[in-house]
Amino acid sequence: MMSKLLSVSLLFTSLAAAAQRGEEIKLWPHGAPGSEGITAPEVSKPSSNPNYQGWPANYTVTHYPAIYVFLPPKEKANGAAMVVAPGGGHRQLVIEKEGWEVADWLNAQGIAAFVLKYRLAKAEGSRYTLAGEVYADAARSIRLVRSRAAEWHVDPGKIGFIGFSAGGEVAGMVETKFDGGKADASDPVERVSSRPDFTVLVYPWYRPGAMKAGADPLFPVPADGPPAFLVCADDDRSHVEPTVKFYLELEAKRIPTEMHIYAYGGHGFGLRPTKKPAPVMEWPQRLKEWLVERGIIRQ
Repeated sequence: MMSKLLSVSLLFTSLAAAAQRGEEIKLWPHGAPGSEGITAPEVSKPSSNPNYQGWPANYTVTHYPAIYVFLPPKEKANGAAMVVAPGGGHRQLVIEKEGWEVADWLNAQGIAAFVLKYRLAKAEGSRYTLAGEVYADAARSIRLVRSRAAEWHVDPGKIGFIGFSAGGEVAGMVETKFDGGKADASDPVERVSSRPDFTVLVYPWYRPGAMKAGADPLFPVPADGPPAFLVCADDDRSHVEPTVKFYLELEAKRIPTEMHIYAYGGHGFGLRPTKKPAPVMEWPQRLKEWLVERGIIRQ
């Protein structure tokens, strides 16, 4: 009888853990600032991957920013966490390839993942801006994860942000602009720091304001920016130069930074195998080694 009860208990424990996978939590439960009065539906394309049946493969219209929760098995969890920002040129969110798949990989490393659905600044008819709503979504996602760290068994001092392509630009924004929270805010989430403890930028797009000659960037690199890890392929010409420039900006402020530029791999490789075996496919292992070296996860 005890054995049966134990089996049932373990089953329900497993089901409870599984229910957390992909749970959507809005960043602002009562509506996001900048999206007031909007009631239009979001637009997405369904995934054809059986692993993500019923989930979107991408979004082309977003109005209700949220995070999707992916928690690792308790026996593997190491306390580290990452917010995951998919790319898509700010016209769409490639949320399966650079969201769900990345979250599952992070969970396999014992890292909690929170896939970010942010508003699209360059979608047709969009009134959102990078420095306004997109940045607000990213900063809020970090605050939200940190405010609920105990609930999700996350170390509030080991919360990172990983972004791909346009999401890499978003990661660059939170790398360079953050605050310690507002102690007197009526919203308890806003009392928490928006500073990530580390960032990962994968084939990132340019940072806002940094591409115009003589213009001051909207997000200048501060002296207390968190450690960063950068990845790109040399044959991804529109992204490799901004990646290297950002690396040099971080180095100029003595921010611990590691960069990997691979000879080829193109753009958008994510975690998927390239058409032919290439060293760029090893970047996840390099990231894992960096996380171990920084003391964020254990070997």
